[in-house]
Amino acid sequence: MILFPAIDLKDGACVRLKRGAMDEATVFNTDPAAQAKQFEDQGFEYLHVVDLNGAFAGKAVNGAAVEAILGSVKMPVQLGGGIRDRAGVETWLDKGIARVILGTIAVRDPDLVREACRAHPGRIAVGIDARAGKVAVEGWAETSELTTIELARRFEDAGVAAIIFTDIDRDGVLEGLNITSTLALARAVGIPVIASGGLASIADIRRLLEPDCRILEGAISGRALYDGRLDPAEALKLIRDARRLN
Repeated sequence: MILFPAIDLKDGACVRLKRGAMDEATVFNTDPAAQAKQFEDQGFEYLHVVDLNGAFAGKAVNGAAVEAILGSVKMPVQLGGGIRDRAGVETWLDKGIARVILGTIAVRDPDLVREACRAHPGRIAVGIDARAGKVAVEGWAETSELTTIELARRFEDAGVAAIIFTDIDRDGVLEGLNITSTLALARAVGIPVIASGGLASIADIRRLLEPDCRILEGAISGRALYDGRLDPAEALKLIRDARRLN
């Protein structure tokens, strides 16, 4: 299992939202590149970055901050938020992003996702963000009629590297991951699934290391890392120990 620390960018700073509400942003660090380096120094292996302004605008807004992050760390970085066309995909992959996350466009233009997967094997992920089981788009401002599993199955044979599944109702509120829905999605498709939204404590890490969660690629942690509820050293040691046993 991979534990991805999250950097959500709003107006150039690292923030955390509550259930995706931009007006409920808490600023945790005004230097995203320094935050990324801190995560790397703590031993994390893979960074998750979202351009929140970009998700609403439909184009990159915090590009300078993302480039600064890329310049500050050696670990791979996956990026989502506002990437809505092939040009955006190509630009970020050329700049050094390891994996691009496509969310809204996966609903609006699934063929573009398939084309990107063919052009860049292993470097395209799909972000599926759900509210009450229905997929949300446009920075979570709109809810579609698609269920998470319906959307995921559209890409079953497309070559998608991973699905990042976020339960919006739990995101940023530290109520624990929605393991039931995440596992249901992971069992419904052959694409690796990453859990997101609500990871709150070391108890969640222990839950993710239980046998039924071995089908998951990993999980994303944000607020719990920033406010000290989740100790990075303890979490990463548990994960390393579990890898050795398995």
